[in-house]
Amino acid sequence: MPGQLRDYFVVLPDSVAGAAVAGLLPPETGGGTVVAHASGRPWVLARPLVRRVSHLRRGDDALVLIGPDRVSDAVLSGLLEGARDRAGLERRLARLPGLHHVIARLSGQTWIRGTASGLRRIYHARHPEAGTIASDRPAVLARLIGAPLDDGALALRMLDFLPHPLSRRVVWRGVHETGAGYGLALPAAAPGTAAVPGPTEHRWWEPPPAELPLAEGAQALGDAIAASVRAHVGGLDRISCELSGGMDSTALTFAARATGPAELALLTVAARDRYSEDEMWARRAVEAARGGDTARGGEATRSGGAARGAGGKRESDAARTRDAARKGGDATGLDHHIIPAGDTPYFYADLASAAAELNDEPLPVAPGRARAHLLLSRAHATGSRYHLTGYGGDELFLGLPHAYQDLFHGNPLTAWNHLSGLRHQLGWPLLPTLKALLNRSTFPRWLAGAITAEPQPVTRTPLLSWGVRQSLRPWFTEHANALIAEEFRAAAEHAEPIDPWRGRHVDIDAVRMGARHFQAMEDIGMTIGLPVAAPFYDDRVLEATLAVRLAERISPWRYKPLLVEAMRGVVPDALPARTTKDHMSSDEHQGLRQHAPELADLWTGSRLAERGLVDSRRLLRLAAEPFSPVLVEHSISSTVAGETWLRTAENAWPTPTPTPSLPPHRTSTTSEATL
Repeated sequence: MPGQLRDYFVVLPDSVAGAAVAGLLPPETGGGTVVAHASGRPWVLARPLVRRVSHLRRGDDALVLIGPDRVSDAVLSGLLEGARDRAGLERRLARLPGLHHVIARLSGQTWIRGTASGLRRIYHARHPEAGTIASDRPAVLARLIGAPLDDGALALRMLDFLPHPLSRRVVWRGVHETGAGYGLALPAAAPGTAAVPGPTEHRWWEPPPAELPLAEGAQALGDAIAASVRAHVGGLDRISCELSGGMDSTALTFAARATGPAELALLTVAARDRYSEDEMWARRAVEAARGGDTARGGEATRSGGAARGAGGKRESDAARTRDAARKGGDATGLDHHIIPAGDTPYFYADLASAAAELNDEPLPVAPGRARAHLLLSRAHATGSRYHLTGYGGDELFLGLPHAYQDLFHGNPLTAWNHLSGLRHQLGWPLLPTLKALLNRSTFPRWLAGAITAEPQPVTRTPLLSWGVRQSLRPWFTEHANALIAEEFRAAAEHAEPIDPWRGRHVDIDAVRMGARHFQAMEDIGMTIGLPVAAPFYDDRVLEATLAVRLAERISPWRYKPLLVEAMRGVVPDALPARTTKDHMSSDEHQGLRQHAPELADLWTGSRLAERGLVDSRRLLRLAAEPFSPVLVEHSISSTVAGETWLRTAENAWPTPTPTPSLPPHRTSTTSEATL
């Protein structure tokens, strides 16, 4: 049954035509929320499956928050009543944990925005009668305005990584994405006229300066992680976490345990690779959690690091989490589920199942959908009401080599010292590294040349520019190559970086791309009926990370030093000692062999080929040769994702959306005192 949508909302203008648009939406299935204009016409029409809608009106002004939990009227009132304009509202919202869409009406103007991390996005389109309408789902807008697919945007999605600003190219014509960190203003009609000005974008978020020392920054990061975890699962009795054995999932496991659920299910997928260390480290984490073991030296951290809140009386979130971790012992029932390696599908398994969700765009993680579905199904079977993952941790805490360009400007000796350590680890030759470090090309110039017919850079290629060049695939048609080249050329003409500093630009862009990919996991959870969250994509977590001095935030000699320090006293000392990371490349290659017949079926009657974007005959030959050197040099995952997505999109709307089992209502975990 193709084309099921996760929850969505639509923002409509105050007009008869706007009200008529509401009647064009899919039939009501399982309840919804309508927030009205003062006229009584629908303003915000939300159909949430797992998220909560909180709204409040004060006179002509109104505020709607759509996020992981209800926000109390008292908090909403504090946010709204003190705000005289957008800037005033944003100053108050900056203290709100969680991942929210914000919709506000101030002085007759509607203001809509998502998150700086890019996990919550805003799209808009112009309806021929109603004017500008907005939504968090481009497919909804495409249906309402009858938008056709855009072949240029589809061709771009066959690349593995779309750099800023090309990632904003929507796959339907006439539908536009508002940039992450920007909000959309929808003015009201001028008095005495029916004319409504078009929408405008305004930047509401700037990355903080990187000036905090490691200890202070770690305290702020610990607070942000604890607050985000509590905003998602605080007050729930049965929750689950993916415990891969890595530092990211381990940190969230202990943060979730500190919220005090009655039952916490931990799920680990065993690896086929006998040299894998994930399962061993996951078992160690479970043993430590069951034993109530906390970090040696945690008391000193707690006594010296408790931040003061309003009036100097409130402990920091991180300090409360450390205390809960120390005192928790066996108060939380822990159940560790190890999924045998033999139960785990290879990549490219059950490709037809990708039609169960309509993602906002083709995503290269689609070939792993069956694996994600298995994990979330097992979590749901435990009775979990919310599932946490460590997605986003690598992008935030590992640090990309490009950051050493930034460090070189202010502290060249430190930068070269760090870079020398990294260079020896990665095998970068000296002269190419120096050349890359001294390169001063502008972002538009880099973007114009960021597409190539050559394979992706090898490990020994120094990566210190504005991003990674993308490779055209041998199975792309000349038409697809021309479309992609034109998209890059046109974008470069007016492109501005996310941040003037090269490394910071790449860091933020990587986080936002990872957030897009995580949408696929959220959508699978919607299908199953299990909410899925990645607390590391919370804006407060992103800000706390970027605020730390670069030389202390990343290091070639320490693994994720900022996260390790942030979780000290919460995660036992022995667990962050791990410095290795497992990979699943063998499952990728074996999947091409195991599921060659499914891939051959996919390229028979290929929708991408019908649009002139791929050579289906060459793809059929590659399906019969899964160990071809071509597939070693060039990933096929994004092409597979584009094909499966197109097949879903063509039959997207007739299927009703099922209503999953929702988490029970719980008292808002947002602290009113902090707002």
